[in-house]
Amino acid sequence: MPNLDVKALRYMCADEFRVLTAVEMGMKNHELVPTPLIESISGLKRGGAFKYVKLLCKNKLVAHQSKPYDSYRLTFKGYDYLAIKTMSKRGTLASMGIQIGVGKESDIFTVCNQEGDEVCIKLHRLGRNCFRTVKTNRDYLRPNQSASWLYLSRLSALKEYSFMSALHAKGFPVPQPLDVNRHCVVMSLSMGFQLNSIQELRHPGKVFGKLMQLICRLASYGLIHCDFNEFNLLVDDEEHVTLIDFPQMVSTSHPNAEYYFDRDVECVRTFFRRRFGFVADAVPNFTADVKREHNLDVDLAASGWTSAANLDFERLQSLYADGAAEAADDDVAADDAPADGAEGLDDEEEEQAGAAQRAGEVDGRGGESGGCGSGGLVVLAEEGSGAREEAADDDVALRELEESASRLWSTAPIVISSPSEI
Repeated sequence: MPNLDVKALRYMCADEFRVLTAVEMGMKNHELVPTPLIESISGLKRGGAFKYVKLLCKNKLVAHQSKPYDSYRLTFKGYDYLAIKTMSKRGTLASMGIQIGVGKESDIFTVCNQEGDEVCIKLHRLGRNCFRTVKTNRDYLRPNQSASWLYLSRLSALKEYSFMSALHAKGFPVPQPLDVNRHCVVMSLSMGFQLNSIQELRHPGKVFGKLMQLICRLASYGLIHCDFNEFNLLVDDEEHVTLIDFPQMVSTSHPNAEYYFDRDVECVRTFFRRRFGFVADAVPNFTADVKREHNLDVDLAASGWTSAANLDFERLQSLYADGAAEAADDDVAADDAPADGAEGLDDEEEEQAGAAQRAGEVDGRGGESGGCGSGGLVVLAEEGSGAREEAADDDVALRELEESASRLWSTAPIVISSPSEI
């Protein structure tokens, strides 16, 4: 049964939404919002605010608490109403449809926009009994920091919208994100079937190859899905694949990136062997087959990309930029030298010939200035060795920085007894 009934939404007045918004604003720094604070934020008189908050409590949009003081808190249904009302004002939504999906973290419904096109809306609902370890399995909060499930759901929705927008812009087979507000994400409706519900494929090897290529392509952009299984993959009649569910994605610089990559590969490999009887001869390897070509995880600040890694990355970029500028200046100087100093070459050759002649005269007198000649060579050799030492020091610094960056991008996985599930 759907747990979202929007029938009361069409009959709610502006003052009711004003009081509901006041409860939401009060929950920014109150777990339970006192009734006087609701009256103060809403700007309504005591009688009006009390009447509307009781009506909201009757429709289960807020919950009442009498201890330790008379207060109210926002429920997920009230949070749904606020998000849906905002999106309807924007023109993103016009009508609600049926529920087409439910998971441990979200509910999915079909909706229609003002043009009559059918899209879907995903309502994030963190804190369900089947998945209450989200605070330890996700990096939404800093250590020793706490927040309400409503706020965590909002963070999850924003993270999924950012990942989906970036991947869709890069041409990945993901739904098109349309809008986001609070804990709701509106996206295009993908016409396909969940891979878990498909009993037979015409070309299982072809589909398996597409999935492995998709995993490797994500890794080349610096991302690992971490939940790449039959429940988050859609396949249509033409056997085209669509990937969904993105809040748990991490960077390839994550300490356990290789473990998560191998787990995604093994999930798909095991499912195809059990369901379709397809056994793959070879599967991608994180160390051998993954080559970073883009830095999408840096742009999205994916989990595992730390601030220290970002500083080293910026240093490496600046060092490469300085090296490229110096190389360009050297090339320009080399191109200009023959045109500007064509006459100077003849003078230089005459000076070298005169020096050789004088050196021969000295040698004819018994090699008295052989030490001087060798001394001149020693000076040149010392100048050349100093330049070579400076260049060698620059090369060593560059190699050390590159090695540091490579360790940050592909860190060996930490050996743990039982890695936490993502």
